[in-house]
Amino acid sequence: MPDASKKRQADQPRPSRILALLGFVEPVARQYRTLVNVVIHSVLFALALLLAQLVQFDTGVPGASGTNWLYRNYLPWVPVFIGLKLLIFGKMRLFRSGWRYASIRDITNILLASWVFVLIMFVAVTLFRNAPLWLSDMTGRRIAIPVVNEVIDYFKNYSRGVLVLDFLATVFLVCTARLGFRLYREELRPVAPEGARRVLIVGAGDAAEAIIREIHRMQVERYLVVGMVDDDRAKRNITIHGVPVLGTTEDIRRVCEENKIEEIIIAMPAASQKELRRVIGLCGGTKLKFQSLPGVGDLIDGRVTVSQIRAVDISDLLGREAVELDRQAIARFLRGKRVMVTGAGGSIGSEMCRQIANYGPAQLILVEQAETPLFDIENELRASHGDIPLAPVICDIYDRNRVMATWQRYLPEVVFHAAAHKHVPMMERNPCEAVKNNILGTRNVADACCLFGAGEFVTISTDKAVNPSSIMGASKRVAEIYTQALNGSQRCPTKFKAVRFGNVLGSNGSVVPTFRRQIAVGGPVTVTHPDMTRYFMTIPEAAQLVLQAAATGDGGQIYLLNMGEPMKIVDLARNMITLSGFRPEEDIDIVFTGVRPGEKLFEELRTDGEDIEPTVHPKVNIWKSRPIEWSRIEKAFAQFELLQNSPDREKIIGAIQMLVPEYQPLNPPDGQTADDDESGGQPPAAAPANTPAAKTPA
Repeated sequence: MPDASKKRQADQPRPSRILALLGFVEPVARQYRTLVNVVIHSVLFALALLLAQLVQFDTGVPGASGTNWLYRNYLPWVPVFIGLKLLIFGKMRLFRSGWRYASIRDITNILLASWVFVLIMFVAVTLFRNAPLWLSDMTGRRIAIPVVNEVIDYFKNYSRGVLVLDFLATVFLVCTARLGFRLYREELRPVAPEGARRVLIVGAGDAAEAIIREIHRMQVERYLVVGMVDDDRAKRNITIHGVPVLGTTEDIRRVCEENKIEEIIIAMPAASQKELRRVIGLCGGTKLKFQSLPGVGDLIDGRVTVSQIRAVDISDLLGREAVELDRQAIARFLRGKRVMVTGAGGSIGSEMCRQIANYGPAQLILVEQAETPLFDIENELRASHGDIPLAPVICDIYDRNRVMATWQRYLPEVVFHAAAHKHVPMMERNPCEAVKNNILGTRNVADACCLFGAGEFVTISTDKAVNPSSIMGASKRVAEIYTQALNGSQRCPTKFKAVRFGNVLGSNGSVVPTFRRQIAVGGPVTVTHPDMTRYFMTIPEAAQLVLQAAATGDGGQIYLLNMGEPMKIVDLARNMITLSGFRPEEDIDIVFTGVRPGEKLFEELRTDGEDIEPTVHPKVNIWKSRPIEWSRIEKAFAQFELLQNSPDREKIIGAIQMLVPEYQPLNPPDGQTADDDESGGQPPAAAPANTPAAKTPA
């Protein structure tokens, strides 16, 4: 396909000398735009009057001698016509409009300005022709004033028919000059070095018209719009800016093959993600590139241009309608407060920081154990929100003493706890790390909130905590249980909330970046099972709904985010391969590797018997969790402290099941048993927790 574009570029002659000359003239014309416009229009106005006089006196007008019209009727009137037209056109700002963007509106203004000129001249000619008669009738005698008589004679000999001809000639010449310049810019543009790519536009509405118009205005020709497809039968065989509608979306494959299409631009602003997935599916088996815009509505409104065309991303197919937030409630929750985010360098944590910064906190405290991600998010926020005080803190939440010192120094009022181990198979092979970070680390930050009087604590949980089959999911459920038990305690003023949601697109370690890397090297793309299904949500949407949930309720709730419709991972892989311009199963293979340790084929958003209640937001619900006795929690956490460095998977599972009896491990790692403990003895016990929050709540 690129060869065809380059051949087209080579075969199409370009007037290089004209382009070189105009390339020199254009910068000068832009610098002195008004002056150049006045000069060019003066020439056009003079030429229009000349054409009108030629038609009036040299093309068969009865009785016209054709010998003295140039001196009697043309040259004396040129200054009047040019001066008056320049004044009218200038008042209507026609000298300020760019010829490159000549449009119907410009033609309308030219017509209006020309009509105003005709009206003024017609009134003047009529007035001065009849003035002697009116004055004689009024005074009873002929008034002889030398200057007045000369003016009267000046207008008396003028033909009003020339006004009509001049009007037509003026409109024709000025419009032709402007539209001709635009035509030159659009048709005699240089082709991009890589050639103009043959493009098909999906959709034939206002968005498509705006895209075609903008493509024609590009200074360098990068796209050749071959046609459009649209499901509206009434648009069949119509053309927009010379581009025909070639069929419906069902005809995409045929149209692309017949016209050697290289790229598809999707111009369907009202299309749902389901419709976009259907369009991509219809193109399966082709090697097409798919393009979209930051927002087609922005293009139509003129806020973006075609130079911002971008590749269709998988989030365009899986994302959903924009989240409607109660921004006033969120602002009341965050503005003017000291807000802390743990795991601030991670995918969710960093997006939480970006969203929180928009609401003007008194201070934003960034807690992260990895220095490079912390450095990155700090610099980003300083660049985008330089007025907000930032406090980057390197802190491992498992280090209880460091956590307490950090909370004591900064005294956060609102804490978003996003720090956690989230990789399911990795935690299956390293279960003690899930205990240390997800369970004991959460206890440390929750206890610190109680001890130092934080008002709100929001922990980021997961749908894998519902009837968990993995250590990661079960450890997050334990974290929920601990924080919910602290809520309402007389010794703990903090309101504890948890927010559950599923997979987020593009997060570190998620399937999307993994598929991208595999596609980039030519495959194969690995999928664990043909029926593996997951819920997906974009990172910004997840962060926004977390803020919405956090600003709701009085504590003790577990919020469930509406994740929409689930999607098979194999369909996600096929769509990503197609969007990358390859053919699934032909150019890039899909290989099934088997279900990994701890994974379920289907994730759940709720458990049997859960008491689900709606909130004021349609995408946020509440699960009223069942309370667990504090004595059971204390007993289980005593086991966790003993097992925090133990490789004994079975003992860790037993300790978790003390609080999460519904936890049933699936697909344990091969070869990992209780006998794999190579430490030769019991792991050292952790230092006791002496904060008031660690004791039985009242």
